[in-house]
Amino acid sequence: MQLFTEREVPMVPISNILFSCSAYFSFLIVSPHQLGGWGCRVFNVKFWLSAGSRLLRLISALLFPSSWFHGKITREQAERLLYPPETGLFLVRESTNYPGDYTLCVSCDGKVEHYRIIYHNGKLTIDEEEYFENLMQLVEHYTKDADGLCTRLIKPKLMEGTVAAQDEFSRSGWALNRKELKLLQTIGKGEFGDVILGDYRGTRVAVKCIKNDATAQAFIAEASVMTQLRHNNLVQLLGVIVEERGSLYIVTEYMAKGSLVDYLRSRGRSVLGGDCLLKFSLDVCDAMEYLEANNFVHRDLAARNVLVSDDNIAKVSDFGLTKEASSIQDTAKLPVKWTSPEALREKRFSTKSDVWSYGILLWEIYSFGRVPYPRIPLKDVVPRVEKGYKMDAPDGCPPVVYDLMKQCWTLDAAMRPSFRMLREKLQHIRAKELYL
Repeated sequence: MQLFTEREVPMVPISNILFSCSAYFSFLIVSPHQLGGWGCRVFNVKFWLSAGSRLLRLISALLFPSSWFHGKITREQAERLLYPPETGLFLVRESTNYPGDYTLCVSCDGKVEHYRIIYHNGKLTIDEEEYFENLMQLVEHYTKDADGLCTRLIKPKLMEGTVAAQDEFSRSGWALNRKELKLLQTIGKGEFGDVILGDYRGTRVAVKCIKNDATAQAFIAEASVMTQLRHNNLVQLLGVIVEERGSLYIVTEYMAKGSLVDYLRSRGRSVLGGDCLLKFSLDVCDAMEYLEANNFVHRDLAARNVLVSDDNIAKVSDFGLTKEASSIQDTAKLPVKWTSPEALREKRFSTKSDVWSYGILLWEIYSFGRVPYPRIPLKDVVPRVEKGYKMDAPDGCPPVVYDLMKQCWTLDAAMRPSFRMLREKLQHIRAKELYL
């Protein structure tokens, strides 16, 4: 294991690297606080993980308590684990015949099929047609569609000796009672499930319902990170419900006025004055400064991922909870207009790439929710940005605020301001009433 200094480490969410192939990785380790539960501390570490290493399996056990990854077991052991037969029951193991590769073992029609997962050019494949960045992405793909396998992956075989996630959340006080949660109406839909307005012990809450068994495992790690994040400008996690059949409910505070981008578009200039726009800008900056101080990278900061409370407080949401864990590694799926050039080009995310996105978010706020880079075809955005193009100031935007946007859009990531510096400048603008 080769360690590097924190200064050298770009931060990326754990979901993107877990179960990836041999390579250098930078990631967040979410460890049971004092070995006593899921109250977490977040560490930023970089080292070499060989495929199937003991450390990788340890992280798997810590972060994915109901993991389908069983490490180094034989073909015969896998078949015994998948008995009695149940079509769609599956596990992943290290390949015994091809070191460095994996094997997907699937129960189907009374027998077990073994599919070699080939590591080729830094990616994983079963049929050499579909390629995946990591095992999580591969498993999620085959839970949606058999796509040549004998059956769709339906139910993961839990690794013996792991602790049920619900027990871990219960031990640390984050598990909620499903019987006390009333689901009222759907208020949003995502790729992996619905967002529902709910009632928990008389309080209105937002409930993210993740139905897919394998996907739910990935979201458990993200929910665990959220248990450590507490700030007035972050949407607060209230608790988690993990059901035996694999469904996961993530319960958060309810933000009555919806997303910031919709709020801006529906109110407009006639309702929202300069003081309100500056307040929203500061709210988001405060949240991002907190994440920056805790070595956490959001990677999808945009007005659509900021919610507005009943009392007009803007709060940052969606810390990867409603995003496909592997989507950030697929440049075709990145929100191009919000993503920094180095993140698009090199998949290198850091607080400084969040700062770039914050500059775009400022532009959204002061344009009252317009889509960035108007009148520029999407395919032309990146080439123009890399040549130094910057959007013009929105109509009526104070010059001092536009200057902050341009600082966020500095091509050299190291030269961009920190969120602390941005917050101090915004507070100065407010104190001197330079926004008028």
